[in-house]
Amino acid sequence: MLFKLNKAILAQGVRRFSTKRQDVVIVAATRTPIGSFQSSLSSLSATQLGAVAVQGAVKQAGIAGGDIQEVYIGNVCAAGLGQAPARQAVIFAGLPKSTICTTVNKVCSSGMKSVMLGAQTLMLGQGDVVLAGGMESMSNVPYYMKRGSTPYGGVQLQDGIVFDGLTDVYNKFHMGNCAENTAKKMGITRQDQDEFAVNSYKKSAAAWAANAFDAELTPVTIPGKRGKPDIVVKEDEEFKRVNFDKFGQLATVFQRENGTVTAGNASTLNDGASAVILMTAEAAEKFKCKPLARIVGFADAETDPIDFPIAPALAIPKLLAQTGVRKEDVAMWEINEAFSVVVVANQRKLDLDPAKVNVHGGAVSIGHPIGMSGARLITHLAHSLKVGQIGCASICNGGGGASSILIEKLANPSPLDPETNRAIPTLTLFTHDQCSLCDDLVEELEAHYAGRYRLEKV
Repeated sequence: MLFKLNKAILAQGVRRFSTKRQDVVIVAATRTPIGSFQSSLSSLSATQLGAVAVQGAVKQAGIAGGDIQEVYIGNVCAAGLGQAPARQAVIFAGLPKSTICTTVNKVCSSGMKSVMLGAQTLMLGQGDVVLAGGMESMSNVPYYMKRGSTPYGGVQLQDGIVFDGLTDVYNKFHMGNCAENTAKKMGITRQDQDEFAVNSYKKSAAAWAANAFDAELTPVTIPGKRGKPDIVVKEDEEFKRVNFDKFGQLATVFQRENGTVTAGNASTLNDGASAVILMTAEAAEKFKCKPLARIVGFADAETDPIDFPIAPALAIPKLLAQTGVRKEDVAMWEINEAFSVVVVANQRKLDLDPAKVNVHGGAVSIGHPIGMSGARLITHLAHSLKVGQIGCASICNGGGGASSILIEKLANPSPLDPETNRAIPTLTLFTHDQCSLCDDLVEELEAHYAGRYRLEKV
């Protein structure tokens, strides 16, 4: 018996069983403003904030919610949220109940790992459209009480933020002590960290004044109570909550004697969510979406848990080696400011140009909703890079890990090949120097495929 194959089914089969990796592009990237602890966004749960980000991303992409096949959303402190937080965010956002959902917990790297998992799904031909992101409401993380009989004298409560989000379980102390350990091992002083933090606040304030975050923001509407009007939150809070005159007078938090980490040079407790829509290049053509950027590659790395602050210095070289991208070719670096010492240490280890690192500030001044931050870094790069530039985002996480990702800002969509009606492929040469091999390659391509590919040098 002969069967007539539907072209769409045939194309799907070719993608799924092909050994060629699918190109993945970012067609939307957005985030909510970041609220301070127990402040403007505290009346909304993490999943409600996640729903706002999901809706914002769908609107930005210009597609229907039903076009999204699968969702990965990072969330760290899920206690008290109820079953399947990612699923809640998707349903609260109005997406179909048939949408596949997965919640990801890789501590601070959760949001970035969600994007990486989404990209892998598409690269493997297991889908065409994926939404990924992260969400956290640290204002609403509950206290924990162990089960069992009530002891004489009362019960002891554990702070869920500290217990599940900020404690090194192997050394049984706050991750701030890991930051202190890195500072001492690398000779990074309190002054080094304070100077970095002050600059972070100043850069964030300047970025807001220059509207540098406008393209990535989705406002959050807080329903008014007792007949009062709704409140619309359109701006981050944290960068405005600083007193530079008292910065140097702040007490150290984790090590009273000879400590260096303070509330001023560390990130804060915050609320927020971010969402990114990924598509295969073919799907972006189909939906007529203009890609913001393409995923160049990504990598994870692990080290001793106490050394988690320097894990990006392991993940980034691994990523560069895998993709063949040179450090000098990276135009922007977004390294999460869990503590100021994290970025100072990784800049030193990798010998990065400080002028390219966190150019609009980071978690110290913007805020660090731990499940969201990794996706926020990607979102900001996608909107901040100039056409043709490559950016790298990296974030460390508790337990000694880090995730890193490279993206390239794209120009207008490629013209279509008249013979195949598909986008003309782009050949990117990562070289600024004269290369005879590259010249030979281009000459050969021109001889046989003139007008059927685009050439760019990065």
